[in-house]
Amino acid sequence: MHHYTDVLKKYADFSGRARRQEFWMFFLLNMAAAIVVLIIDSVIGASGILYGLYFLAVLVPTIALTVRRLHDLGKSGWWYFIGLVPLVGGIWLLVLLATEGQPQPNQYGPNPKAVQA
Repeated sequence: MHHYTDVLKKYADFSGRARRQEFWMFFLLNMAAAIVVLIIDSVIGASGILYGLYFLAVLVPTIALTVRRLHDLGKSGWWYFIGLVPLVGGIWLLVLLATEGQPQPNQYGPNPKAVQA
């Protein structure tokens, strides 16, 4: 659960690097939380209001985490917008997010894998 809360603590921190594990664990826990919120939303009949609020609450941390993940690859955060390219952009971004980060320090900071070890 700390993967989820650590990302939320760095709410709008777009600097630094994020490991693959941090990104994908947050993604998994975020999807689980979104499903729970969606179920609660449908049970109480809130017409998607709770889910919309949850989505808005985690939007900035998710973007910030994705930018930090791209920094781990040595890429600028602007690469996030490659996902807007029709057909191949989303696949390209997914491949980037699944790629192992640079083992050496780069312009965005030291290797987070080495820092946590």
